[in-house]
Amino acid sequence: MATIFSRIVAGEIPSYKVAEDDRFYAFLDINPLAKGHTLVIPKQEVDYLYDLDDETLQGMILFAKQIAQKIKAFSGCKRVATVVLGLEVPHAHIHLIPMNSEKDVDFSREKLILTPEEFAEIASALRE
Repeated sequence: MATIFSRIVAGEIPSYKVAEDDRFYAFLDINPLAKGHTLVIPKQEVDYLYDLDDETLQGMILFAKQIAQKIKAFSGCKRVATVVLGLEVPHAHIHLIPMNSEKDVDFSREKLILTPEEFAEIASALRE
C-alpha cells in the first residue's frame, strides 16, 4: 500500500505544494512548528533517508537547499533547520523549519494552527 506521502505526490491527497521536479516533491507540513515548515520527499517510496542511493540522496539535499533559501528569505529567520525525524510515515523525508533559536525546533511544543488561506499564501510565496 502506498504511503500517505506517495498518495500526496500522486494527487490522491491534497497538499500545499512548494516545489516539485521529476524526482522530488516539497509541501507544507500541516502541523507546522513555524510558518514555512516544509517537508521534502523523494517521489521514490523508500522508508529511510539513508537507504536512498547516493545520487538520489545528493539530489534531495540540493533540492532541499533551494527551498531552504526561499524559506529563509520568506520568514526572515536566522537559519533553516534541517531535521530528519519521524517514524509514523515510512517514506524518507526532511523537515525544513525556519528557526531563530533551538527552541524553534522542539517537536514537543504546540504546533501552529493555520487556515487553508494562510497555508495557500505561504505555499504561493515559497513557489516564487
